[in-house]
Amino acid sequence: MKRNTLSITISALGIGLNIILATLAKTFNIPFLFLDTIGTILSGALLGPFFGGITGLITNVITAMVNNPIELPFAIVNMMIGIVVGIISKKFGFTIKIAVLTGILLAILAPLIGTPIAVSLFGGLAGGSMDILTGWLVKSGQKIFTAAFIPRIMSNLIDKIASCVVVAMIINKLPNNLLNKIRG
Repeated sequence: MKRNTLSITISALGIGLNIILATLAKTFNIPFLFLDTIGTILSGALLGPFFGGITGLITNVITAMVNNPIELPFAIVNMMIGIVVGIISKKFGFTIKIAVLTGILLAILAPLIGTPIAVSLFGGLAGGSMDILTGWLVKSGQKIFTAAFIPRIMSNLIDKIASCVVVAMIINKLPNNLLNKIRG
């Protein structure tokens, strides 16, 4: 299989993983887990920043069309995740230790990008379970940015670290001959 075909196939798999796992997390009301970026993280870690970013972008375009248009502006967050993971993976690999550190970094970066989007476009609310805590924080006197940021960083610390560790474990189980083909 040619490298471009393999890269497109892995990206498509990543998009599918993002959509399926996010749907499962929402369906089963799993607290603090979105599971909507595991495919983006996998694509970024295996293929680098370009395909990681593309995987994130296409995921949100599709989910905005078939699920909820609110997801489209957050495509920039999903793209950033793929790009950051791709850069880190190219430089350091994607071991469990690197995955935990990457998850912590993503848990900070994603809310820093996503919160201004949620505040400017949706008044801090984006239609998820975090909105309850956001509303409570606003009622308790917090400014809207702080009220929208705190729940996002709390849930992202759990979600992004768990997602990165799962991806590192998947990569660790892939056969070396496949990893060599992927990495060219």
